[in-house]
Amino acid sequence: MSKSSDNYQNLRFFCDKTFCRKITTLHHTQTDIFMQRLPRDFYARDTVTVARDLLGKTLVHHVEGRPRMARIVEVEAYLGPSDLAAHSSKGLTPRTRAMFGPPGHAYVYLIYGMHHCMNVVTEPEGSGTGVLLRAVEPLANVQGNTKGPGLLTRALGIDLSHYGHDLCSDELHLLASESDPAPEIVSRPRVGVAYAQEWAEKPLRFYIAGNPFISRK
Repeated sequence: MSKSSDNYQNLRFFCDKTFCRKITTLHHTQTDIFMQRLPRDFYARDTVTVARDLLGKTLVHHVEGRPRMARIVEVEAYLGPSDLAAHSSKGLTPRTRAMFGPPGHAYVYLIYGMHHCMNVVTEPEGSGTGVLLRAVEPLANVQGNTKGPGLLTRALGIDLSHYGHDLCSDELHLLASESDPAPEIVSRPRVGVAYAQEWAEKPLRFYIAGNPFISRK
């Protein structure tokens, strides 16, 4: 079991390949919480439900034996081929193959030739649906700006090599704790989809109210 360094003096993580133990110390009072990996069934649900439920979950990427950990604070839902803002609206292509694949896998793509964006594939295989991770709050071993989809992947070391990666795997996965309170969620239109006609203004971007790490309000 490896001990990670942390960005906050009152927060420590002890992780292995199956779970994480989060220890919070505040005013000399220690809280010990076990965080479990999200199962496949979590991702196989309605995309908007998954998007909202991803807020507050912990993204973990093990890099050279150390877990880079961050709390998801902003996401966008993409609802399949009928959603004109979704890549899957163009149908099944070599690029969107993972998006049409089984739930609980990563759909990673490159924009502007330099920024990687990570999506979580949702719903049953063939749906072409997913949730874009837009911003995260650094927790452990994460350096740099994470207020944007291309920035968070850079900070966590996620790139095209993770295309189609199983998010129930040891290397890259998400964790949840039943003791974490449900966040207050704000809904807004997605960013950069003005071309998507009637889909452009749908409130499919979700973020944690008041969190300083979101990319925009």
